Amino acid sequence: MKTNSLSAWLLAVRPYSLGNSVILVLVGSAMAFADGRFRPETALLCLLFALLMQCTANLVNDLCDFQRGADQPDRLGPDRAFAKGYITPGAMKGGILAFTLASCATGIGLLALSGWDWSLIAVGAACVIFAYFYTAGPWPLAYHGLGDVAVILFFGVIPVGFTYYLQTGFWGWEITVVALALGLVIDTMLMINNFRDREEDRRCNKRTIVVYLGAAFGRWGYLLLGVGAVALCLSLAATRQWVAALLPLPYLAFHIATWRKMVRIDHGEELNICLGETARNIMLFGALLSIGILLDHWI
Repeated sequence: MKTNSLSAWLLAVRPYSLGNSVILVLVGSAMAFADGRFRPETALLCLLFALLMQCTANLVNDLCDFQRGADQPDRLGPDRAFAKGYITPGAMKGGILAFTLASCATGIGLLALSGWDWSLIAVGAACVIFAYFYTAGPWPLAYHGLGDVAVILFFGVIPVGFTYYLQTGFWGWEITVVALALGLVIDTMLMINNFRDREEDRRCNKRTIVVYLGAAFGRWGYLLLGVGAVALCLSLAATRQWVAALLPLPYLAFHIATWRKMVRIDHGEELNICLGETARNIMLFGALLSIGILLDHWI
């Protein structure tokens, strides 16, 4: 692959993972639509902001994991562009800066659409800080067992909740439940990654929660994240949102099937099969939940 080529940058931003951002904004916007307050221009900017911030985080992760020795030649996961030498250090740092500035510009657009709600600056700043300090800085979250908490918050509660809030000006318990459910489902991706890489992470002193608490925690944690997400959706039945409460249930069958495969394989590069299935399952959950929310509105 040619150094600093478009193909190299596409590998670096990990397009296979960007569906997560789409699902988060889709669900938040579906809830806004169900409440009769859907604003397409705001939804589009929320989507752009989420995608740019995820790309920023992916690039920072690519750079810093290599610098900390986490990406070795025997890496079990998908190839990393920087570790492979496909992107030079200067270009990678420039790319991180460019994506960060683009994210901030998009955030200013959202701020304008909100009527200049200056409290949103704190939210945007928190997103930028997370993108960097997940794997960068003197105390990176991913290296101290806090990666899962960060993912649930910044790939669940904040993007779903604020996609809804920016369109409606409101935040209630239902959006909190839905946002938390999405955060738990997306954290299954991190859990399977950390389960697969547990030995490699231990060697390079990357103290993920699986390294801290052991492989058994990774196995059962993966299962319980999906089960917990579906259980949270069931609570929507309390407000007679029956379709949104029940439609995500088929996701559980796929999630359990992937979990059983994960337990059987246990270690090695073959676990990447489970990683791919987990990405599929996340999309399925988000699609079913969004459809359920819309059907409850129309029925």
